[in-house]
Amino acid sequence: MPTQLVKKQVERLAEPIIEEFGLELVDIEYTQQGRHWLLCLYIDKPGGVTLDDCADFSREFSTVIDVEDIVAGAYRLEVSSPGLDRPLRKEADFTRFAGEMIKLKTKTLSDPDARGYTRKTFMGVLLGLDGESVELEQTDSTGGKVLIPLQDIDKANLDPQF
Repeated sequence: MPTQLVKKQVERLAEPIIEEFGLELVDIEYTQQGRHWLLCLYIDKPGGVTLDDCADFSREFSTVIDVEDIVAGAYRLEVSSPGLDRPLRKEADFTRFAGEMIKLKTKTLSDPDARGYTRKTFMGVLLGLDGESVELEQTDSTGGKVLIPLQDIDKANLDPQF
């Protein structure tokens, strides 16, 4: 089964368990490692997840996924916290983490603050959403606010280094 289809099926099966446990499904990775597959689910909740949260969810979810037989052949299931550099993917993430330091990469070169040079990487304090754009207070020497359309974002993460 193609990788994207497996991920969609996993998300569909995980969602009721995620809700039951009061968690959020942040990301799903499904990658081949040699002859075996690795299925990794990243979960979170306000205040962060514990090892017990991961173990409880893993126990419940592994039973469901084995019964549904979505992953053909041998695979390893891992359930983990998204970590300190948590990815920001959903619109709600950009609201929830307002005030936090982030690193953001765009799909193409841009100059949203008209400084005269184009770039893909932006770092600063996430101010939240402004319509369909992410508002960021840059932390470089020039500073200033930029608006980056959600559709132009390739990748965004919390940046714990600041």
